[in-house]
Amino acid sequence: MNRNIKDYALLTLKGIGMGAADVVPGVSGGTIAFIVRIYEELINSIKSINLQSLKLLFSGKLKAFWQAINGNFLFSLVLGIGISIFSLARLITWLLVAYLVLVWSFFFGLVLASTWLVSKDVKKWTLVTILCFIVGAVIAWYITVATPAETPTNLLFIFLCGAIAICAMILPGISGSFILVLLGKYFYIMEAVKNVDLTVILVFIAGACVGITSFARILSFTLKRFHDITIAVLAGFMLGSLNKVWPWKEVVETYTDRHSVVKPLVEANILPDQFVWQGVALMLLGFGLVWGLERLSASKAD
Repeated sequence: MNRNIKDYALLTLKGIGMGAADVVPGVSGGTIAFIVRIYEELINSIKSINLQSLKLLFSGKLKAFWQAINGNFLFSLVLGIGISIFSLARLITWLLVAYLVLVWSFFFGLVLASTWLVSKDVKKWTLVTILCFIVGAVIAWYITVATPAETPTNLLFIFLCGAIAICAMILPGISGSFILVLLGKYFYIMEAVKNVDLTVILVFIAGACVGITSFARILSFTLKRFHDITIAVLAGFMLGSLNKVWPWKEVVETYTDRHSVVKPLVEANILPDQFVWQGVALMLLGFGLVWGLERLSASKAD
C-alpha cells in the first residue's frame, strides 16, 4: 500500500490511541485498531516477522527485510503506542484513582459502540456465528470476574506476563492491562514505566515480542479461513468485557500487597450512585467518538 507522510502521521495518531487504550485495564488496543480499520493489516504485518524475514535482516538485506514486514506501517504504530504509554501512564493511573467513574464511563461507551462496529464486520450471521458470539461473550465475562492474584516479581514471570498480556492487547475486547491485573502485575509494570526501570521494561518487551509474533499467526490464519466465526468471537469478547468496564462498583474484598498497601481484590457492579449524568454524558461521548471514527474511516475507504 502506497502511503505518504500524512498517512504515516495519521497511523502514529492511531498508535497513540491504541497505546492510551492499552494503559487502561479494561480496554484493548485491538479495539482501537478495529475501529480505525487497520486490524487485519496489523495482524498480517506482525505475522510477517518470521524466519524468512529475519534471514533477510541477519544477511544484511535491511531494505528487503523492512519491506517484507511492512516496516513503515509497524514503525508508525509502535512509535505512537510508545509515545502514548510513556506519556500517559502517569496521567491514566492518576485518573483511575481520582476520577474512576468518569474514566470507566467514557470507555464503557467506547467499548459498547465498538461491539456494534465489530459485529457489523460479520458478513452473514448464522447459528454457528451466533453461538461463537455467545461463547466469546461468556469467556470474556468469566475473565472479568476472575480474582487477581499476588504473584512473583522475578524476571521469568515478567517475561511470561509480557507474552500473555500482548496476546490480549491485540484482541478486541480483551484488555492486556486487565490480564496484568489478574496476574497481579499491572501496577508493578506501570511503576516500572514511570520510573524507567529498564530491566523490567526490556524483559517485559522481550516476552511481548515472543507472544505477539506467535499469536498473530493464529489470528491471521483464523481471519483468513474462518472470517465470520473469528469476528463473531471477537465481538463476543467485547460484549463480555463490558462487565469489567461498568463504571459503578463497590469493593467487596481487599488484600494487602507486599508493601502493606491495601488494594481492592474483588469488586461488584452496582447501580449508578454518583456522577450519574456526567457518566451518561461520557458514555455518549465515547459511543459518538467510535461512531464518528467509523464514519470517517468508511468515507476515506470509499
